Amino acid sequence: MKLLLLFAGTYLLYAAAMVLTHPRFIYPFGPDPFDSPGFRQEVVSDRQVALAISEGSADPAVLFFMGNGGALAYFTYTLDAHVNAGRTIVAMEYPGGGGIPGRSSERRLKIDALEAYDWLAARHDGPIVVHGYSMGTGIAQHVAVERDVAAVILDAPYVKMCELMTRASYLPACYMPGVQKWNNAVLVPRLSAPVLVQHGAADQLIPIANGQRLTRLMEDAGLDVTMHEVTGATHNNIAGQPGYSARIDAFLDRVLK
Repeated sequence: MKLLLLFAGTYLLYAAAMVLTHPRFIYPFGPDPFDSPGFRQEVVSDRQVALAISEGSADPAVLFFMGNGGALAYFTYTLDAHVNAGRTIVAMEYPGGGGIPGRSSERRLKIDALEAYDWLAARHDGPIVVHGYSMGTGIAQHVAVERDVAAVILDAPYVKMCELMTRASYLPACYMPGVQKWNNAVLVPRLSAPVLVQHGAADQLIPIANGQRLTRLMEDAGLDVTMHEVTGATHNNIAGQPGYSARIDAFLDRVLK
């Protein structure tokens, strides 16, 4: 009995410590600043939202939300897919990474993303597409349910980030108060735009079962959703795989024609 009580007490202390510290694991941003030719950087709105902007002449304009493993400087393959197609792309930088001051949270990033959309929509008359990678898929879907978007592109999406936390920590993260849940499943019924999902078959961080499950939820909701399982791709190299840009181009050509 004493051993059981000791174990329970230790587990509760561990759970409390993880609630306090879990943002450090969600937002392990890198320090490298983004400095890419063809992009300018601008801080917009009263919230001081940092954006990297590349002007193009082709529709649609793209609002991009990166993953959490690094900084925008590490997502050049994804950005190039749109730059090379001549599209305007606006990429939001996250507080705490790439030299951007501040601290990220689910709430802050989602509010900032709406500010970024509003800034772009005020300057672009044509359609706007949201594109999210990993953690950024939750931000992209949040914008898609709160604003008018023409399409949604999701690379390596999750259903619920708290489920991934549970797998890593052995804690019921989805049911614990104070934990940032990042629940994409609850957004699906409010989506209406066509969706493209690309997920690496060898993704070790967010297993492809997440992309498959999210796609089924979208299909059940009656959405126009296309999923590509990218053979051999891991979580970190999906954008560098052959056919990545071509799949995006074909999807946008189809849904925006």
